Amino acid sequence: MEGLVIEALVREPAGEPEGALVLFHGRGADERDLFPLLDALDPERRLLGIAPRGPLSLPPGGAHWYALGGIPTPDPATFRPTFEAASGWLDALLVPLERTVLGGFSQGAVMSWALGLGRGVGKRPAGIVALSGFLPVVEGLELDLSGLDGFPIAIGHGTHDEIISVRFGREAKELVEPAGADVLYREYPLPHTIDPDFLPNLRDFVATAIR
Repeated sequence: MEGLVIEALVREPAGEPEGALVLFHGRGADERDLFPLLDALDPERRLLGIAPRGPLSLPPGGAHWYALGGIPTPDPATFRPTFEAASGWLDALLVPLERTVLGGFSQGAVMSWALGLGRGVGKRPAGIVALSGFLPVVEGLELDLSGLDGFPIAIGHGTHDEIISVRFGREAKELVEPAGADVLYREYPLPHTIDPDFLPNLRDFVATAIR
């Protein structure tokens, strides 16, 4: 697991970037999966858009951020090296983390939670978008819920999700909202997917978080 490299597709901004939007794909997909959402969530291209690729190649194929270890318990042997590699990758971005919205779907949502809340006070992104995911429970990873007053978080989850139950979206909301986070929460009668009707709300969310 040493020397994991994070590769990414980059969508350049129209001018000087006001911030960045990073979207992490789900299990077995790749960096192209959520790349079109960069334009959907930032149509004016005010932001540097980045879609990174999970550094692991695991069965049944595609790119992965970690090996399955249960829900909400990613396999720590694969999760920790990926977390460290992604943390270093974020720190090396030209746009500061505090001007960057982290978002993702499924495994990508899990990584967004971990990277957004698991790196200590003072290393917060501009906001988090977590779609059809869960707050990870991994030995050695402590999610910091302090200092969340007004911190923007968007959570979306399908009520018919057969992969990751909607209860994990609800549990995340029930944890971060009392801690002071400004939560945009949506449930929709869909399986394990992204609701296109939620995208306009997320577009406004991203713009507001960067402002």
